Amino acid sequence: MSAIGTEVLERDGEEVVEPSPRWSLPARIAFRFCFTYLLLFCLTFAQILFVFTGVAMRWLPESAIRWQMDAVAPVARWTGEHVFGVDAVIRESGSGDQTIIWVLCFCLLVVAAVITAIWSALDRRRADYAVLGAWFVTFLRLCLGGQMLWYGFAKAVPNQMPYPSLTRLLEPYGNLSMTDVLWNQVGASPSYQVLLGIAEVLGGLLLFWPRTATAGALLSLVSMAQVFVLNMTYDVPVKILSFHLMLVSLVVLAPQARRLANMLVLERPSEPARQPSLFRSARANRIAAVLQVALGLWTCSGAALTAWNSWHEYGYGAPKPALYGIWNVTDFTVDGHPLPPLTTEPTRWQRLVFDKFATDYQRMDGTFVTVLADVDTAARTITMTAPSATPDVEPARVATFTFDRPEPGRLALRGDLGGRPVTLTLEEFDLNDFPLRGERFHWTQEFPNLN
Repeated sequence: MSAIGTEVLERDGEEVVEPSPRWSLPARIAFRFCFTYLLLFCLTFAQILFVFTGVAMRWLPESAIRWQMDAVAPVARWTGEHVFGVDAVIRESGSGDQTIIWVLCFCLLVVAAVITAIWSALDRRRADYAVLGAWFVTFLRLCLGGQMLWYGFAKAVPNQMPYPSLTRLLEPYGNLSMTDVLWNQVGASPSYQVLLGIAEVLGGLLLFWPRTATAGALLSLVSMAQVFVLNMTYDVPVKILSFHLMLVSLVVLAPQARRLANMLVLERPSEPARQPSLFRSARANRIAAVLQVALGLWTCSGAALTAWNSWHEYGYGAPKPALYGIWNVTDFTVDGHPLPPLTTEPTRWQRLVFDKFATDYQRMDGTFVTVLADVDTAARTITMTAPSATPDVEPARVATFTFDRPEPGRLALRGDLGGRPVTLTLEEFDLNDFPLRGERFHWTQEFPNLN
């Protein structure tokens, strides 16, 4: 390892050790704080280290993705209760902006400030942190690369933003939340999502090879800046992580700031923008580079396998149910009496929607009710139950039907709904009648394709 106060450079294929310039006091204090805070963040935030388990993640328990956050949760809960007066607990919601995570970031800031103060007092005579900085930047670069691969493959294999569900196609646009708008906008164009994912995967792969790491950090910065802006403007609950990944990109690029400014802005001659060397020996640095590339390929294997499995479990490759589609109710009879299609009729159904992972019926007033549907194609029966709030509670039965398909595009149901005998006649709606599912691209357009 190079000595403190020196910088390892490569000239004519050989490693040359030169004294590094003395850092200013603000630079040394800023480094101590950034080092402590970002190191703690990467070590405690869920999934950052988890991605390095590669394909082995398939054999790990679900709790492995956030074990370190569970470990520090008691500190965050205590701080939330006694400092902010809030209930800071981890919720199984998929949100990365929960109260406990904000409180955890506050705790990390406080710890980083205290450690920086003590470190500055005890180490005030040190001239620079060139060696520690090289290892720190390498650690952040690998963490950033892992996250870029993790999120990139979720888009390159378009699983993160699925195509709008059948119920979404029927809902008024004004009923959507800001996050729904973004998710459906990206999901409606799988090719666009794939291109976004390819950019993130490429940035992640470049970060694992020191020679291309600067290009990878630049691409990651652009990608994460876009993601952060979207998260802020569409209220996506991944604001904390996307901001930190953007910040990490900037820190990884910090050693190249002067070189990049000379080349891109000031139009001055510049030395090659290479990553800081970890060792004095050229051979040791080459071995380190090979190990970093191997780690990147291992991480890539896990991200790719997860994306592939997700494609078949809940993505485009997941099987469709037997009655998949939107079924318009043409006749609805209760107790032998037909119910007219009035918006004031509370019992009659307007539509029945069988999607991949959800079944909904639409009332006459336009509202949707989600049910769990067990369709037995052999016995030709449908059992509908209401989703229960807790797994310990047995779901309440909504309806039971026998069904028949007298001809293509028609469905007949007969059975019990809320304790009353009912019969329904339904016609299948042609999904291609939705403009969103029509022609997707035109080379020649006399007028914009706007409704």
